[in-house]
Amino acid sequence: MQATHPIIVAGAGLAGVGIARELAVRGERVILLDKGEPGRGTSFGNMASIAVNGFDAASRPSTWKKLPFWMVNPQAPVTADPLYAVKMFPWFLRFLAAGRPRRIREIEDAGASLATRALGDIRNLLGQMAAPDLLSEATCLQLYETEKAFQDGRDNLELMDRYGLKYEVLAGAALREREPLLNPDILKAVLLPQNHFITDPFRYVSAIVADMQKHGGESLTGELARVERDERGVTAVILKDGRRIETDRVVIAMGMQTADISKALHEPIPLETERGYHTQIMAPGGASGLRYSLIWPERAFMVTPTAGGIRVGGSVEMAGLTRAPNWRRARILVEHAKFALPSLNVENTTEWMGHRPATPDTVPVLSASVTTKGLYYSTGHGHLGLTYSATTGMLMADMIMGRTPPVDMTPFRIDRF
Repeated sequence: MQATHPIIVAGAGLAGVGIARELAVRGERVILLDKGEPGRGTSFGNMASIAVNGFDAASRPSTWKKLPFWMVNPQAPVTADPLYAVKMFPWFLRFLAAGRPRRIREIEDAGASLATRALGDIRNLLGQMAAPDLLSEATCLQLYETEKAFQDGRDNLELMDRYGLKYEVLAGAALREREPLLNPDILKAVLLPQNHFITDPFRYVSAIVADMQKHGGESLTGELARVERDERGVTAVILKDGRRIETDRVVIAMGMQTADISKALHEPIPLETERGYHTQIMAPGGASGLRYSLIWPERAFMVTPTAGGIRVGGSVEMAGLTRAPNWRRARILVEHAKFALPSLNVENTTEWMGHRPATPDTVPVLSASVTTKGLYYSTGHGHLGLTYSATTGMLMADMIMGRTPPVDMTPFRIDRF
C-alpha cells in the first residue's frame, strides 16, 4: 500500500535525482525539489568520468609534504585563498586526522565498497532507462610525464591491486599505438579499462529525471527553507516562498547547502567546497579524434570527449561559496591539455566553475539522521558524484524503504565526525 505522504528529495543534482528515480521505480510517491532546473548545478560541469580507481584517500603524508608548495603556487593542482584558509582551519584539522595510517585503510575500504560496483550499477541504470548510448565504451589513460612521476603514483596502482581493479602499463610504441594524439614527451600511461565516461552529463541527469516522471515521480521548483519535525519525526518541509508540504520522509541532497540544513537540525556535517573548473571546447581541431579520456594525476586535471566536444577540467580551489571565479585556473588546465595533446585547438569554448561538496575524509555522507525519524542525508561525494550516482540512488532507496543495503553503510554515517 502506497504511503499517504510523498517522500521529498531536496536537491536535483546527481545524488538527488538518482535517489528520487529509484524510489519512484519502486512505487513510492516522490517529489524532487530544487530551486532550478535539475542537473544545472554542480552536476552540469563534472568531467563525465566513471573514476572507479579514484577513491584513494586524499589526506596522507605524501600529500602533506606538497601542501606548503601548493599554497604559494597559483598553478598548483590544489590552492587556497589565504583569508578563506583561516575560516576552514577546523575542516583542515579533520582532513589531517584522516591521514593516519589506520584511517587511510578504512577510508579506502569504504570507497572501494562503492567504486567497485559503480560501473555495473550505472550500466544497469542505463539499461533500465533504455539509454545505453549515454555510456561511452571508450576508457581512460592515466598519464605520467616522467619515471619519477610514475613511481610517485604507485600508491594508486597498489590501491587497484588491493581491490582487484584491472589496469595495464603502457610505454613507448605501445602507448603511441593506443593514442597517437599524445605528446611523445609523455613517458608512460596506465590504461584503466573500467574507467568509462558519460557521453553528456546533463543529458544523463535529464534522462534520470524523465524516467522518474515516467514512473510517477514529480519535479517541483522551489527552495527548501527548513524541515519541520516533532517528537515523532519529520512532519513537513517549508519552502522559502512559504509553501508547506506535509511529509514523513525527506532526503537532503543539496550539495554544499546540505551543511546549512544539517546545522539547523543540530547534526552538522563538515563540508567544504572544492571549487572545480572546466572549459568545454566545441572545435578542438585535430584532437577531435581523441580515443580515450585522459587523467594526469600530477597536474590534477582531465580531458574527456563529452557533450559534443572536448572538456578540460579539474583542480581544487578552496575559496568558499561567494568569491568570484578565478578563470585563470581554467586556463591553466587548458595549457596543460595543449601540452598533452599538441593538435588541440581551443575554439568555440565556454568556461564553468562549480562547487563540489567535500568531507574532510573524502567519504560521502549517506545516512539516516541520528536524531529525527524520516530524515536522511546524501552529500559530500566530492569529485566522485557521477561515479557513485547510480549506487547512491540504490543504497539510499534501500535505507529509506527499510531494506538492508548490499553494502555496509556504517562508514557513511553522519555521526562519524
